[in-house]
Amino acid sequence: MSTTAATIDPNEARRRRTAALEADLARRILVKDGATGTLLQGRQLSEADFRGELFAAHSHDLKGANDVLCLSQPEVVRSMHRDYLAAGADIITTNSFNANRLSMADYALEPWVVKMNRASARLAREACDEAEVGDGLSRYFSIRCAITSVSVSVVKTCPSSTSSCFSSM
Repeated sequence: MSTTAATIDPNEARRRRTAALEADLARRILVKDGATGTLLQGRQLSEADFRGELFAAHSHDLKGANDVLCLSQPEVVRSMHRDYLAAGADIITTNSFNANRLSMADYALEPWVVKMNRASARLAREACDEAEVGDGLSRYFSIRCAITSVSVSVVKTCPSSTSSCFSSM
């Protein structure tokens, strides 16, 4: 099903891929990839690996900023996608969970967020296209994103009646 961007309008390609996804969902159960962050952590990348050539002189430590790997180590991300697709995933997710200005502020990478997201989507699409050529089955990707890397919770102390506490929330 893969078509090149040069031969088809991107909106038409998106419509065709959406129709194919809907048809596949009607026919079979689709399998999604797994914990990409855990898989990347298992590769035991160093600070130098996270930096790559692009961020060699960056002012902040980057180890743990998995999203930056789309720019500094695209082959690592590509390999992760290939592993999930080879294991039978029909849908992979972009390596962009924290590729937002709020989360990337921890690493002073806010100016790079758009490039991270674009690279993340491109790498996922390329991996899907490659897998499709290999076996003829359609593959899909979804955008993985979060508002922040910090968990937020609302806590209210309820000294007496729990039910009255929850009703006031």
